[in-house]
Amino acid sequence: MSQACIFLLPSACAEADAQAEVVWVRDDEQLRLPFAEALARSDAGWRLVLPVEAVTACAVQLPTQKARWLRQALPFAVEELLAEDVEQMHLALGELLADGRHRVFAVRRAWLAAWLELSAGQPPASIQVDADLLPAEGTQLLWAEQRWLLGGEVAARLSLSDEDCRELCPAFPEPLHIRAEAGRPAPVAGHQLQTLADPFAWLAAQKGGCDLAQAEFALQQSGNDWKRWRPLFVAAGLCVLLQWTFFMAQGWHLEREGDAYRQASEALYRELFPEETRLVNLRAQFDQNLASGAGGGSGRLLVLLDQASAALQAEGSTVQVQQLDFSDSRGDLSMQVQAPGFDVLERLRERLIEAGLAVELGSASREAAGVSARVVIGG
Repeated sequence: MSQACIFLLPSACAEADAQAEVVWVRDDEQLRLPFAEALARSDAGWRLVLPVEAVTACAVQLPTQKARWLRQALPFAVEELLAEDVEQMHLALGELLADGRHRVFAVRRAWLAAWLELSAGQPPASIQVDADLLPAEGTQLLWAEQRWLLGGEVAARLSLSDEDCRELCPAFPEPLHIRAEAGRPAPVAGHQLQTLADPFAWLAAQKGGCDLAQAEFALQQSGNDWKRWRPLFVAAGLCVLLQWTFFMAQGWHLEREGDAYRQASEALYRELFPEETRLVNLRAQFDQNLASGAGGGSGRLLVLLDQASAALQAEGSTVQVQQLDFSDSRGDLSMQVQAPGFDVLERLRERLIEAGLAVELGSASREAAGVSARVVIGG
């Protein structure tokens, strides 16, 4: 079963009306029905065919061949050819003609939107013009609904009366193909007329013609509804990708910092306990050494180191210990430290005092790399 076609008649140019008479065609069946009944008889994928009287067809030279710029150029190219304000017209881009011009169709936006609103629950698969369905070979004339439809290779798409047709036909390029019901004389003498029993059924069988469902009137097939959401899916995918990349970079950075802290801790441990040749669990081994030496001078040293290290770690890598001296007799720990400035040394002293330590800050001297001072804790 072929797709159904609903032909709007010239009387439909006035306004959209669900009760307006239309011609409904599918296969060999043809009926004249109100639009609403014709729509109810049509399955998904039906075609809406507009009368050429509702459409202005012209051919214009566009300044570009790039598809993304063609639509932007259309209003400027056709503005002088339209009797109405171009802002009120829906413009559809047709095929490229042999002379380099593009065929353009203009239809009143509000009128077309009103008809589509009547079929909102079952939109057509395509929107075409009756005269544009004529074959592209030569000049085509078809008698339908008491007027001649003009199409074919010519740029124009028109409806003509008998009198207009007789006057204009001599100017049409050959070959001239004329189709009409039996008994109607050809508008041009000397040209053979092909008889058609039903012009609408013949038009419905044609496969050519420009689809006016473009730009804001682009119609979505039910199977392609997901395309409306494709930009949102792409944006969401990009957000997920960026977030994942951020987490990966952050994880890599934290892992590098953790490795650096681990290596610094191991180096300090080996410096304090050179007899330890194997490191399995640094924290456990450090606690064990603290416990075993808590009763003597080494225990006092480890306690002071543990308290001092907390204050030093709070300052990060800004404070560097250049030398350590422990006096078992005095019970104090002397550190030669280097910092970026005096304010950092003062913060270190305050942190040590907050930890409950007696602190003596020796004279500080400024060096090329910062400030160097001697800090004595405990005692």
